[in-house]
Amino acid sequence: MNQQALWAWSALEIRDAVRCKVISATAVVTAHLDRINAINPQINAIVTLVPELALAQAHAIDAAIGRGETLGPLAGVPVAHKDLTLTQGIRTTFGSQLFADFVPTQDAEIVARMKAAGAVTLGKTNTPEFGAGSHTFNPLFGVTRNPFDPQKTAGGSSGGAAAALASGMVALADGSDMGGSLRNPAAFCNIVGLRPSMGRIPTIPKTQETFSRMAVEGPMARTVEDCAMMLRVMAGADKRDPRSLDMGALNTSPTLTDAPENLRLAWAPNPAGLPIEPAVSSVLGAALLDMQHLYPAIEEIDLSELKGAMEIFNVLRAAAFAEGLGYLYHSHQEKMKATVIDNIKLGLELTSDSLAQAEAQRAGLYRGMTSLFDRFDYLLLPVTQVMPFQVELEYPMTINEEVMNSYIDWMSSCCILSPFDVPCLSIPAGFNTDGLPVGLQIVGRPGDDWGVLRLAYAFQQHTGHWQQPPPHTGEVPHGST
Repeated sequence: MNQQALWAWSALEIRDAVRCKVISATAVVTAHLDRINAINPQINAIVTLVPELALAQAHAIDAAIGRGETLGPLAGVPVAHKDLTLTQGIRTTFGSQLFADFVPTQDAEIVARMKAAGAVTLGKTNTPEFGAGSHTFNPLFGVTRNPFDPQKTAGGSSGGAAAALASGMVALADGSDMGGSLRNPAAFCNIVGLRPSMGRIPTIPKTQETFSRMAVEGPMARTVEDCAMMLRVMAGADKRDPRSLDMGALNTSPTLTDAPENLRLAWAPNPAGLPIEPAVSSVLGAALLDMQHLYPAIEEIDLSELKGAMEIFNVLRAAAFAEGLGYLYHSHQEKMKATVIDNIKLGLELTSDSLAQAEAQRAGLYRGMTSLFDRFDYLLLPVTQVMPFQVELEYPMTINEEVMNSYIDWMSSCCILSPFDVPCLSIPAGFNTDGLPVGLQIVGRPGDDWGVLRLAYAFQQHTGHWQQPPPHTGEVPHGST
């Protein structure tokens, strides 16, 4: 068994050790609470901590083990939930002054499923206001910093989750992703983040009465194995969500270690002509060589099929803001950040014709996107277009001297995939000369979440980038090899 500090163990190691009575759930939780107290003041990843509740849950697990009861697949594993996710009895602020004291009366379905699986809730992770943007800061809790360089952003909107994982405060965390909010912080913090196929994980209950056209929830972890274990807990149909999928291949698939053979991979270094910082391109160039060692059949493409996808994304995103937050627009603007107000306004001004046109264009591009999988098994492209940037910046204003027209244009390498229901995963791919992480994005055909995880696992085991410690947080947290 791993001899590192308990906070550095993988979720799988913790689960197995608790089940076998090698360690107690109480000892695991105590170690993680101590870690949070030591590291969180400089990183600011956990914004609401519930130590009494966590210890009570751990004691209950230990008591159940003593009685010989069967434990769930996450028994004793410390987790934290994004501050957009409803948690019964635990403050959920959405990063907004308007909800500073909001305490939900029910759990989101993913939280309920993790609880049922035995996970121990330590608290909530930071997010930008209403999840708007890929830099985690808000007026309630301030900015979340990158464990690899506290002067840099951890990304967002699941930035608190990514930073907490990378620095060993939790073993698992949930995130959400509309335009890259799960993938970007995973890349910036050297962890694994999966945006699953639309419907793979039900999003119930919702804070609004609509079903998102693009937003999904997904697992975040330090290793692919932990991410896969978490996905199996979170996934599964729910009759309340008309888009939800059954478990499908997640119940019948080969193990992650049963590596796929003879894959045909496509590599898009500048997808749809997007600007990419040289440092990102350099790291991913080396990562491509690593992938070619595993799968020589890699063809470079320009992914021109997705030109125009950003325009579609912007329309659908604006509609989502209007549907979810429009009720706040006229009465609470003084307590909302300008970019959120602007997005709501854009959505409220949409016409039925413009929305219909966007959906028609989406359908056309979807056919082009899925036709790629007639030629290739998986697509590879950058997660981020830039390296982690200074926390003082709201967003990068330029990339390679190309002006970014909005606060989300710089993350288009993720946004252009969001309208198409495909699983996308960020896997640690290496580091620049300053020791900052870069992620590789692996994309599969709709529904092939497990295949994406298997390819990511093969790459992870070949490279080992996930094992490099954040230099500013002490001993490295990582799992078993």
